[in-house]
Parts: sequence; C-alpha cells; structure tokens
Amino acid sequence: MSIVGYIILSILFSAFFCGVEIAFISSNRFHIEIENKKGNFAYQVISFLVKNPSRFIAAMLVGNNIALVLYGIFMPRLLNPVLGGLENEYVLLLIQTILSTVIILVIAEFLPKAVFNTHSTRLLEIFALPSSFFYFLFYPIVSFMMGISNFVMRYILRAKETESRLVFDRVDLDNYIRERTDNSSSGEVEEDPEIQIFRNALDFSNRKAREFMIPRTEIIAMDVVQDIKVLRDKFVESNLSKILIYKDSIDNIIGYTHSFELFKKPRNIRSILRPVSFIPESMPANEILNLLIRERRSIAVVLDEFGGTSGLVTVEDIVEELFGEIDDEHDVEELIETKLSENEYRFSARQEIDYLNEKYDLGLPESENYSTLGGLILDHLESIPQPGEKFHINPFVFSIDKVSNSRIEEIRLKILED
Repeated sequence: MSIVGYIILSILFSAFFCGVEIAFISSNRFHIEIENKKGNFAYQVISFLVKNPSRFIAAMLVGNNIALVLYGIFMPRLLNPVLGGLENEYVLLLIQTILSTVIILVIAEFLPKAVFNTHSTRLLEIFALPSSFFYFLFYPIVSFMMGISNFVMRYILRAKETESRLVFDRVDLDNYIRERTDNSSSGEVEEDPEIQIFRNALDFSNRKAREFMIPRTEIIAMDVVQDIKVLRDKFVESNLSKILIYKDSIDNIIGYTHSFELFKKPRNIRSILRPVSFIPESMPANEILNLLIRERRSIAVVLDEFGGTSGLVTVEDIVEELFGEIDDEHDVEELIETKLSENEYRFSARQEIDYLNEKYDLGLPESENYSTLGGLILDHLESIPQPGEKFHINPFVFSIDKVSNSRIEEIRLKILED
C-alpha cells in the first residue's frame, strides 16, 4: 500500500474512534436498554458496552492514539518531497505541523464528532459490531493501563472508588420521547401508547388534584342519618360501588361506604363507614398517590381554600393520569367534541381548555381559576347561564345548548372572522 493509502486509512480509523466515542457518550441509554429488552442484537452488544463505560472509552482512546501515531509517521514522508525545497528546517517543521494538524482536526475530529453527536444512537447501532471488536482487541492494553491508573488513584492519591451503575434519569426519558416522536410520521400515525405513558410520567408530578378530580357537582353522596334501604336504592340507581357519606352537609364528609358492606346487613350507615383522606386542590398527583398508599385508602376528598368539598379523587383517577382513560362506573358519559363547520364547534362543558387548544388550535384563554370550558364560562359570567344564552369573549361567541341541575352540559362555540 502506498503512503497516501496508509495516511487515508489512519485518518479514517481516527475519525471512527472519535465518532464512536462521542456517540457512546451522548447516546440515549434509556433507548438502548429498551431495545436491548426487545431482543435487538445490535443493542444487546451496545448494552454490554454501556455496562463497561470506562473500559470502552479507554479502548476507543487507545485506538485513536494508535491511528494518530501512524498518521504522524506517514504524513511527514508525504510532505517532505513536496516541501523539500525549503532550506530552513524550522519553517519546514512549522508548515508540516500546521498542515497535519488542520487535516486531522477537520477530517478526524470536528466532522465525525458533529455527525456522530447528531445521530448518536443510530450510528452507535450501525457500528456496534466493529466497536465491540476493537473493544476486545484492545482489552489487554486497556486492562493493564487501568490497573496502573487504579493503583495510583487508590494507594498514592488515596482517592475513593465510586461504584458505576446504570441509572436512568428524567433527561434520558425526555430524550427518548423526543427521538421517538421525531422518528414517527407527523400527524398521520397516532402516538404510540408507550410514548404517551412515558410523557404522562414526566408530567405526573406537575398535575394538581383540581385538574383531574371529580367535581363537587358530580359527587353522589348521602347523609349519614339516611336509612339503609335508601342507601341500597342509591347504589342500584347510581350503579356505583362506593358512595360518600356526609353529616348535615356535603362540606362535612365523614367517610364512604362500599356496596359490599350491605351483605353484612348493617342496621345503619354509620356502622359501615370507611375513612377517607382529605387533600388540598393544589396537591400534586404523585403526593396524592403516596398518601393513599401509605394510609391504605382508595378515596381522597379534595378541599377548597375555605375547607369546603371541592371534588373527589380516587386511586383510579390517578392511575388514569399515567395510563390514560380507564372505563369505569364514573365514565358513563362520553364527552362531546364535534366540528360543525370551519369556524363552529359543539363541546361538552367538561372538556379541558388545554386539550381543545392543542387539538383544534383555538387559542381559548387559560387561567389558574379554571381548567374546563364550563369553568371558563362561569369565570366570565360569574353566574350559571340559561339554555340558549349567548355571550362574546373575542374572537369567540359562546351559545349555551344544555344546562341541567345547575350545571352547564353542552356549549356551541363559534369563531368570528376578522
């Protein structure tokens, strides 16, 4: 092989080792582990290397140094005949150094690192086998050098060794979601349920009780002084398995009762009461779940700033925040969302503002005072509207289609054209 061939080969190897090193450092470990569990052979190889990060990076550095040494040997042999006319050896050395450095930095450092850093996980998958080959090839050298390094660190510098463990953090999960989202078709394919669960998990601690609770107006509850027969009829009528029990007022919840308790033939409601937890509207979902698990309860009553009953949260409501909607006794009514024309819609009042803005790009005003379309209307009107009533919140015209039991049910929304 000619000198030019050796130089090109050494540059390519240097670029390979530099690129693989930066790809290994910046790759998504969470994605690697998931693909490994799926049985992808390339990722199984990468997963093995990830468990030995120090040795792998050291192997790539050894390979890169060998390539640079070979480059340093052959490059002067190529340049000497070309620059042989220069009599001053210092000028000759300076020119050789500048040319050699520029070539190696651009082709074997900057360019491969930029490319491998941009597509780190994908390129690491492609070069998994050659990377593992050089890992085992240089393993004896790496083991010897790391042995010396560990000896110096432990017995001379008295440094403590830290155990290396594969730990995934929020950044790994966020990067994995972004990669999967970027690789999927834009808008044509429904989002992978797996990705949706991960996305929900990232946002889990930011979700407050007020955002997913069953509102006060939809709570079915009974006074503790009611007869057992009335309670039995209420279970049959509502098709619920649990009913809240209050004393005198729904703002004074004292517990709940389960339909199974009726098989014990109790004499009164108080004898079959079970305790509930009480939480503020601002409590995050993860803290609510921890509280219910710790207290071994399935229901929490949400209190407003004045101590009154604001809503109800169950373990299932919290689980739905992670895994999506679960059909149960509370989910009988399906929320309406119909596009009537280009600028007109029909929605259930319980539709979330942020959901409608995201799906239909409406630009509805958002506030901490409300989270639903019905809440927006009540916040604006400061009273319960009548069926057929219309009002403006520029550039929207709201028409109240249906109201029942002092609650807004359905709304017609029209966007005014400029």
